[in-house]
Amino acid sequence: MPVRIDARLLQRHDTADLRGDAVRILECALDAVDAYTVTARAVRLAGDTLLVDGSAFSLRAGTRVIVIGAGKASAPMARVIEDVLGDRITAGLVIVKTAPASPLRRIAVREATHPLPGPAGESAAAEILGLVCDLTTDDLVIFLISGGASALLPLPRQGITLEDKVRTTDLLLRSGADITEINAVRKHLSRIKGGQLARAAFPARMIALVISDIVGSPLDAIASGPTVADPTTYADALGVLAKYQLTERVPPAVLAALRRGAAGDLPETPKPGDPAFASVHLVVVADNMTAARAAAAEAERLGYRALLLSTYMEGEAREVGRVLAGVAREVAASGQPVSQPACVVAGGETTVTVSGEGRGGRNQEVALGAARGLAGLRSALIVSFATDGVDGPTDAAGAVVDGTTLERARDRGLDPVRHLAENDAYPLLEAIGDLIRTGPTNTNVNDLMLILCKETAP
Repeated sequence: MPVRIDARLLQRHDTADLRGDAVRILECALDAVDAYTVTARAVRLAGDTLLVDGSAFSLRAGTRVIVIGAGKASAPMARVIEDVLGDRITAGLVIVKTAPASPLRRIAVREATHPLPGPAGESAAAEILGLVCDLTTDDLVIFLISGGASALLPLPRQGITLEDKVRTTDLLLRSGADITEINAVRKHLSRIKGGQLARAAFPARMIALVISDIVGSPLDAIASGPTVADPTTYADALGVLAKYQLTERVPPAVLAALRRGAAGDLPETPKPGDPAFASVHLVVVADNMTAARAAAAEAERLGYRALLLSTYMEGEAREVGRVLAGVAREVAASGQPVSQPACVVAGGETTVTVSGEGRGGRNQEVALGAARGLAGLRSALIVSFATDGVDGPTDAAGAVVDGTTLERARDRGLDPVRHLAENDAYPLLEAIGDLIRTGPTNTNVNDLMLILCKETAP
């Protein structure tokens, strides 16, 4: 069922028409990365042969088919595999944040916590590891990966507790570290990530279908790369802790394990050239570019001149917001880099260095960071939107701001500068009706950002 955005976003605003266009553009982008649709496009059965993105996998008699997965989109992805393979599936288990309304038939579904891992995820991850042990070259593992899998698939290495990993992950998330840096640490605290799932399943054949939630779709970083050679080392993980001044703040067991690994006392994660990866076939079925192109195409259909600026937007959220506001002002003033009516599309994933005790998410902080630069600008708005429908620990997917956002906030006695300083965008944006809500979308391809600018009659 298509995801739809709460229509309250459109009410009582001078930019209601632009907001309506933004909603249609975002909904079209979400449709383009619908997990069931993109997976079904990549997989089909022809007799006893499974065809995946042009590659053929024999399902001759005696083949065991094991379906495993983790991530916010893994349930609809698993439903495709059930629809295609039916009773050819021997066993299966996927770990999700929110279970589907209708159960799967042959593949078990476990709910677990995100963004911080929990005991349910640890137990389910152990089950998944058990499913892929003792397989042969005749067997086939289908691994379904999507955004959130790193947190949903926690299996700490010996000597490290789940609480140790939770504490370390929380510190990293709050430090401003990007997802690749976070995953470099997580891989070396895990029994399953950093290529270790592929090593456990060897010598079975493996297909990994990926909905990417990382900028640029580096396969070794998505879900911390359970089926991909790990180019990072224990020393790299220690470097991340040092960079963000976390060396003395992480649990002692974590620091001890990383130091033992760097000293050569613990085995490294499997590296390029390891035979475990020879029979792994990886396919990215959707990513941020998929959504961004769909957004640009819908904007053009609505009469805008669309420019896909970048899908590599990274950096401190509020600073990215200021840059987007500067682009909007340039469009309004000079018609560059695209003339009005203009839609500039960008994608990526920003970070927030948390220094306050407020409530919000990176997309809300992008939006509030852009508001000052938009102040007084007629008929322009900026949207920052999490494609999984969840922006930080809130019920919002992101926010939209325009030239009246600061004025409307101040009319309600709210101080935008203070709210931004305290990482407290949510209450301000909630009070003035600028939050975007979708509920869980069951997909995740990072964030989308839109600039809409359209001249109006004086």
